[in-house]
Amino acid sequence: MVRGVLIGLAEVVPGVSGGTIALVTGVYDTLIVGAGHVVTGVRQGVADLVRGRGAGRASVEMRRAHWSRLLPIGLGMVTAVVVGARVLEPVLEENIEQARAVFFGLILASLVVPVRLVLAYVGRRLTPREWLPGLLAAAAAFVLTGLPPGKVEDPPLLLVGLAASVAICALVLPGVSGSFFLYTVGLYDATLEAVNQRDLAYIAVFALGALVGLASFVKLLQWLLEHRYRATIVVMTGLMAGSLRALWPWQTDDRELLPPGDDALQTVLLAAAGAAVVLILVAVEARMSSGSVQLPGGAGREARHQGDGPARRDS
Repeated sequence: MVRGVLIGLAEVVPGVSGGTIALVTGVYDTLIVGAGHVVTGVRQGVADLVRGRGAGRASVEMRRAHWSRLLPIGLGMVTAVVVGARVLEPVLEENIEQARAVFFGLILASLVVPVRLVLAYVGRRLTPREWLPGLLAAAAAFVLTGLPPGKVEDPPLLLVGLAASVAICALVLPGVSGSFFLYTVGLYDATLEAVNQRDLAYIAVFALGALVGLASFVKLLQWLLEHRYRATIVVMTGLMAGSLRALWPWQTDDRELLPPGDDALQTVLLAAAGAAVVLILVAVEARMSSGSVQLPGGAGREARHQGDGPARRDS
Protein backbone atom coordinates (compact mmCIF):
# COMPACT_ATOMS: atom_id res chain seq x y z
CA MET A 1 0.00 0.00 0.00
CA VAL A 2 2.92 2.34 0.75
CA ARG A 3 4.27 1.65 -2.72
CA GLY A 4 0.85 2.49 -4.15
CA VAL A 5 0.93 5.80 -2.25
CA LEU A 6 4.31 6.64 -3.80
CA ILE A 7 3.03 5.80 -7.29
CA GLY A 8 -0.13 7.87 -6.74
CA LEU A 9 1.87 10.87 -5.55
CA ALA A 10 4.06 10.59 -8.64
CA GLU A 11 0.97 10.67 -10.85
CA VAL A 12 -0.05 14.02 -9.34
CA VAL A 13 3.32 15.72 -9.98
CA PRO A 14 3.95 16.96 -13.55
CA GLY A 15 7.12 15.40 -14.95
CA VAL A 16 7.28 12.41 -12.59
CA SER A 17 6.20 9.04 -13.98
CA GLY A 18 4.20 6.65 -11.85
CA GLY A 19 5.62 3.82 -13.96
CA THR A 20 9.12 4.89 -12.94
CA ILE A 21 8.21 4.74 -9.24
CA ALA A 22 6.59 1.33 -9.77
CA LEU A 23 9.81 0.11 -11.39
CA VAL A 24 11.99 1.48 -8.58
CA THR A 25 9.78 0.09 -5.79
CA GLY A 26 9.64 -3.37 -7.34
CA VAL A 27 5.92 -3.65 -8.21
CA TYR A 28 6.15 -2.91 -11.94
CA ASP A 29 5.92 -6.59 -12.81
CA THR A 30 2.86 -7.03 -10.57
CA LEU A 31 1.03 -4.12 -12.19
CA ILE A 32 1.76 -5.10 -15.79
CA VAL A 33 1.00 -8.80 -15.42
CA GLY A 34 -2.02 -8.18 -13.17
CA ALA A 35 -3.50 -5.58 -15.50
CA GLY A 36 -2.97 -7.94 -18.43
CA HIS A 37 -4.93 -10.71 -16.70
CA VAL A 38 -7.74 -8.30 -15.79
CA VAL A 39 -8.03 -7.03 -19.37
CA THR A 40 -8.06 -10.59 -20.72
CA GLY A 41 -10.61 -11.69 -18.10
CA VAL A 42 -12.98 -8.82 -18.89
CA ARG A 43 -12.71 -9.47 -22.62
CA GLN A 44 -13.38 -13.18 -22.18
CA GLY A 45 -16.25 -12.50 -19.79
CA VAL A 46 -17.99 -10.15 -22.22
CA ALA A 47 -17.48 -12.56 -25.13
CA ASP A 48 -18.83 -15.54 -23.15
CA LEU A 49 -21.79 -13.50 -21.92
CA VAL A 50 -22.74 -12.60 -25.48
CA ARG A 51 -22.48 -16.26 -26.51
CA GLY A 52 -24.53 -17.45 -23.54
CA ARG A 53 -21.63 -19.26 -21.88
CA GLY A 54 -20.65 -19.23 -18.24
CA ALA A 55 -18.03 -17.03 -16.61
CA GLY A 56 -15.57 -19.88 -16.00
CA ARG A 57 -12.80 -18.68 -18.29
CA ALA A 58 -13.03 -15.11 -17.08
CA SER A 59 -13.01 -16.22 -13.44
CA VAL A 60 -9.86 -18.29 -13.93
CA GLU A 61 -8.11 -15.40 -15.68
CA MET A 62 -9.13 -12.91 -12.99
CA ARG A 63 -7.76 -15.11 -10.20
CA ARG A 64 -4.32 -15.01 -11.83
CA ALA A 65 -4.04 -11.24 -11.26
CA HIS A 66 -2.46 -11.39 -7.75
CA TRP A 67 -5.25 -9.40 -6.09
CA SER A 68 -3.59 -9.64 -2.69
CA ARG A 69 -1.01 -7.17 -4.02
CA LEU A 70 -3.02 -5.28 -6.64
CA LEU A 71 -5.77 -4.17 -4.24
CA PRO A 72 -3.45 -2.61 -1.61
CA ILE A 73 -1.44 -0.91 -4.37
CA GLY A 74 -4.63 0.43 -5.96
CA LEU A 75 -5.98 1.63 -2.62
CA GLY A 76 -2.73 3.43 -1.88
CA MET A 77 -2.75 5.07 -5.32
CA VAL A 78 -6.32 6.36 -5.01
CA THR A 79 -5.66 7.68 -1.51
CA ALA A 80 -2.48 9.45 -2.64
CA VAL A 81 -4.17 11.05 -5.65
CA VAL A 82 -7.03 12.43 -3.54
CA VAL A 83 -4.77 13.68 -0.73
CA GLY A 84 -1.86 14.65 -2.97
CA ALA A 85 -4.06 16.77 -5.23
CA ARG A 86 -4.87 18.97 -2.25
CA VAL A 87 -1.48 18.92 -0.52
CA LEU A 88 0.86 19.17 -3.50
CA GLU A 89 -1.05 21.89 -5.34
CA PRO A 90 0.15 24.73 -3.03
CA VAL A 91 3.62 23.17 -2.74
CA LEU A 92 4.07 23.13 -6.50
CA GLU A 93 2.80 26.68 -6.79
CA GLU A 94 4.92 28.20 -4.00
CA ASN A 95 8.09 26.06 -4.14
CA ILE A 96 8.19 24.81 -7.71
CA GLU A 97 11.97 25.15 -8.08
CA GLN A 98 12.71 23.15 -4.92
CA ALA A 99 10.11 20.53 -5.83
CA ARG A 100 11.59 20.09 -9.29
CA ALA A 101 15.05 19.68 -7.77
CA VAL A 102 13.92 16.81 -5.52
CA PHE A 103 12.13 15.02 -8.34
CA PHE A 104 15.05 15.62 -10.72
CA GLY A 105 17.31 13.77 -8.31
CA LEU A 106 14.76 10.98 -7.89
CA ILE A 107 14.39 10.32 -11.61
CA LEU A 108 18.11 10.77 -12.38
CA ALA A 109 19.04 8.10 -9.83
CA SER A 110 16.15 5.92 -11.01
CA LEU A 111 17.91 5.44 -14.36
CA VAL A 112 20.08 2.84 -12.65
CA VAL A 113 17.04 0.54 -12.31
CA PRO A 114 16.28 -0.11 -16.02
CA VAL A 115 20.01 -0.14 -16.79
CA ARG A 116 20.49 -2.94 -14.24
CA LEU A 117 17.54 -4.83 -15.76
CA VAL A 118 19.01 -4.66 -19.25
CA LEU A 119 22.49 -5.71 -18.15
CA ALA A 120 21.14 -8.55 -16.01
CA TYR A 121 19.04 -9.80 -18.92
CA VAL A 122 21.72 -9.83 -21.60
CA GLY A 123 24.68 -10.59 -19.32
CA ARG A 124 26.88 -8.14 -21.23
CA ARG A 125 27.12 -4.49 -22.20
CA LEU A 126 24.94 -3.21 -25.00
CA THR A 127 26.45 -2.17 -28.31
CA PRO A 128 26.02 1.40 -29.67
CA ARG A 129 23.50 0.04 -32.19
CA GLU A 130 21.41 -1.46 -29.39
CA TRP A 131 21.37 1.89 -27.56
CA LEU A 132 20.14 3.77 -30.65
CA PRO A 133 16.39 3.27 -29.91
CA GLY A 134 16.99 4.57 -26.40
CA LEU A 135 18.75 7.67 -27.71
CA LEU A 136 15.89 8.36 -30.12
CA ALA A 137 13.36 7.92 -27.31
CA ALA A 138 15.37 10.30 -25.11
CA ALA A 139 15.44 12.92 -27.89
CA ALA A 140 11.69 12.59 -28.43
CA ALA A 141 10.96 12.94 -24.71
CA PHE A 142 13.28 15.96 -24.48
CA VAL A 143 11.45 17.73 -27.32
CA LEU A 144 7.94 16.87 -26.09
CA THR A 145 8.63 18.00 -22.52
CA GLY A 146 9.79 21.34 -23.90
CA LEU A 147 6.42 22.17 -25.47
CA PRO A 148 4.81 25.23 -23.87
CA PRO A 149 1.88 24.42 -21.57
CA GLY A 150 -1.70 25.24 -22.46
CA LYS A 151 -4.79 25.79 -20.37
CA VAL A 152 -8.42 24.88 -21.05
CA GLU A 153 -10.84 26.64 -18.70
CA ASP A 154 -13.96 24.55 -19.34
CA PRO A 155 -12.90 21.37 -21.19
CA PRO A 156 -15.57 19.27 -22.94
CA LEU A 157 -16.03 15.82 -21.46
CA LEU A 158 -15.05 14.14 -24.74
CA LEU A 159 -11.65 15.85 -24.58
CA VAL A 160 -11.32 14.79 -20.92
CA GLY A 161 -11.91 11.14 -21.82
CA LEU A 162 -9.47 11.20 -24.73
CA ALA A 163 -6.78 12.88 -22.66
CA ALA A 164 -7.25 10.37 -19.84
CA SER A 165 -6.86 7.44 -22.24
CA VAL A 166 -3.41 8.76 -23.22
CA ALA A 167 -2.33 9.96 -19.77
CA ILE A 168 -3.00 6.57 -18.17
CA CYS A 169 -0.17 5.10 -20.26
CA ALA A 170 2.21 6.75 -17.78
CA LEU A 171 1.04 4.24 -15.19
CA VAL A 172 2.60 1.39 -17.16
CA LEU A 173 5.34 3.19 -19.10
CA PRO A 174 8.31 4.46 -17.08
CA GLY A 175 9.58 7.86 -18.16
CA VAL A 176 6.20 9.15 -19.36
CA SER A 177 4.33 11.44 -16.97
CA GLY A 178 0.56 11.41 -17.26
CA SER A 179 0.17 14.59 -15.24
CA PHE A 180 2.77 16.30 -17.43
CA PHE A 181 0.77 15.33 -20.51
CA LEU A 182 -2.35 16.82 -18.94
CA TYR A 183 -0.30 19.92 -18.11
CA THR A 184 0.80 20.24 -21.75
CA VAL A 185 -2.71 19.90 -23.24
CA GLY A 186 -4.13 22.31 -20.66
CA LEU A 187 -6.17 19.89 -18.53
CA TYR A 188 -3.94 19.59 -15.45
CA ASP A 189 -5.52 22.46 -13.52
CA ALA A 190 -9.04 21.39 -14.47
CA THR A 191 -8.37 17.78 -13.41
CA LEU A 192 -6.82 18.84 -10.11
CA GLU A 193 -9.79 21.12 -9.43
CA ALA A 194 -12.26 18.34 -10.30
CA VAL A 195 -10.61 15.98 -7.78
CA ASN A 196 -10.54 18.63 -5.05
CA GLN A 197 -14.15 19.67 -5.64
CA ARG A 198 -15.42 16.10 -6.15
CA ASP A 199 -16.79 16.81 -9.65
CA LEU A 200 -18.27 13.34 -10.15
CA ALA A 201 -19.15 13.80 -13.83
CA TYR A 202 -15.61 14.88 -14.71
CA ILE A 203 -14.05 12.15 -12.56
CA ALA A 204 -16.32 9.45 -14.04
CA VAL A 205 -15.50 10.41 -17.65
CA PHE A 206 -11.80 10.63 -16.80
CA ALA A 207 -11.91 7.17 -15.17
CA LEU A 208 -13.74 5.68 -18.16
CA GLY A 209 -11.20 7.12 -20.58
CA ALA A 210 -8.36 5.82 -18.40
CA LEU A 211 -9.85 2.32 -18.39
CA VAL A 212 -10.19 2.31 -22.18
CA GLY A 213 -6.61 3.53 -22.61
CA LEU A 214 -5.25 1.02 -20.11
CA ALA A 215 -7.10 -1.88 -21.76
CA SER A 216 -5.80 -0.85 -25.18
CA PHE A 217 -2.19 -0.38 -24.15
CA VAL A 218 -1.34 -2.82 -21.39
CA LYS A 219 -1.61 -5.97 -23.51
CA LEU A 220 0.69 -4.45 -26.12
CA LEU A 221 3.25 -3.54 -23.48
CA GLN A 222 2.97 -6.99 -21.89
CA TRP A 223 3.66 -8.57 -25.30
CA LEU A 224 6.67 -6.30 -25.84
CA LEU A 225 8.10 -7.23 -22.45
CA GLU A 226 7.58 -10.92 -23.22
CA HIS A 227 9.03 -10.90 -26.74
CA ARG A 228 11.12 -7.71 -27.08
CA TYR A 229 12.22 -7.24 -23.52
CA ARG A 230 15.68 -5.76 -24.07
CA ALA A 231 14.61 -3.23 -26.69
CA THR A 232 11.57 -2.21 -24.63
CA ILE A 233 13.62 -1.54 -21.49
CA VAL A 234 16.20 0.41 -23.51
CA VAL A 235 13.44 2.63 -24.91
CA MET A 236 12.01 3.10 -21.40
CA THR A 237 15.44 4.17 -20.19
CA GLY A 238 15.62 6.74 -22.98
CA LEU A 239 12.18 8.10 -22.13
CA MET A 240 13.17 8.47 -18.48
CA ALA A 241 16.40 10.27 -19.40
CA GLY A 242 14.74 12.64 -21.86
CA SER A 243 11.92 13.48 -19.45
CA LEU A 244 14.47 14.98 -17.04
CA ARG A 245 14.14 18.18 -19.05
CA ALA A 246 10.70 18.72 -17.54
CA LEU A 247 12.23 18.64 -14.05
CA TRP A 248 15.15 21.03 -14.63
CA PRO A 249 14.73 23.33 -11.61
CA TRP A 250 15.45 26.59 -13.44
CA GLN A 251 12.98 27.28 -16.25
CA THR A 252 10.37 29.83 -17.24
CA ASP A 253 6.60 29.32 -17.29
CA ASP A 254 6.92 28.52 -21.01
CA ARG A 255 9.53 25.83 -20.20
CA GLU A 256 12.53 27.74 -21.49
CA LEU A 257 15.60 26.39 -19.69
CA LEU A 258 17.64 28.83 -17.62
CA PRO A 259 21.11 28.62 -16.03
CA PRO A 260 21.35 27.91 -12.28
CA GLY A 261 20.36 30.78 -10.03
CA ASP A 262 21.76 32.17 -6.79
CA ASP A 263 20.26 29.30 -4.78
CA ALA A 264 22.11 26.69 -6.85
CA LEU A 265 23.77 25.04 -3.83
CA GLN A 266 20.48 24.53 -1.99
CA THR A 267 18.83 23.19 -5.14
CA VAL A 268 21.69 20.77 -5.82
CA LEU A 269 21.51 19.50 -2.23
CA LEU A 270 17.77 18.86 -2.62
CA ALA A 271 18.40 16.96 -5.85
CA ALA A 272 21.13 14.95 -4.13
CA ALA A 273 18.73 14.10 -1.31
CA GLY A 274 16.16 12.85 -3.81
CA ALA A 275 18.79 10.76 -5.59
CA ALA A 276 20.01 9.33 -2.27
CA VAL A 277 16.51 8.03 -1.46
CA VAL A 278 16.35 6.08 -4.72
CA LEU A 279 19.91 4.75 -4.44
CA ILE A 280 19.19 3.49 -0.92
CA LEU A 281 16.07 1.70 -2.19
CA VAL A 282 18.06 0.16 -5.05
CA ALA A 283 20.82 -0.97 -2.67
CA VAL A 284 18.30 -2.58 -0.32
CA GLU A 285 16.55 -4.31 -3.23
CA ALA A 286 19.89 -5.60 -4.57
CA ARG A 287 20.87 -6.95 -1.16
CA MET A 288 17.52 -8.68 -0.65
CA SER A 289 17.52 -10.21 -4.13
CA SER A 290 21.04 -11.65 -3.64
CA GLY A 291 22.12 -11.09 -7.23
CA SER A 292 18.76 -11.81 -8.86
CA VAL A 293 16.94 -9.10 -10.76
CA GLN A 294 13.18 -9.24 -11.18
CA LEU A 295 12.16 -8.81 -14.79
CA PRO A 296 8.87 -7.28 -15.89
CA GLY A 297 6.77 -9.33 -18.25
CA GLY A 298 6.17 -12.44 -16.18
CA ALA A 299 5.55 -13.07 -12.52
CA GLY A 300 8.51 -14.57 -10.73
CA ARG A 301 10.94 -14.42 -13.61
CA GLU A 302 14.57 -13.85 -12.80
CA ALA A 303 17.76 -13.23 -14.67
CA ARG A 304 21.09 -14.41 -13.35
CA HIS A 305 24.51 -13.74 -14.75
CA GLN A 306 26.21 -16.77 -16.26
CA GLY A 307 29.64 -15.61 -17.29
CA ASP A 308 29.59 -13.58 -20.50
CA GLY A 309 26.66 -15.43 -22.05
CA PRO A 310 23.01 -14.40 -22.05
CA ALA A 311 21.18 -14.51 -18.75
CA ARG A 312 18.89 -17.43 -17.98
CA ARG A 313 15.18 -16.71 -17.51
CA ASP A 314 13.28 -19.13 -15.30
CA SER A 315 9.53 -19.39 -14.76
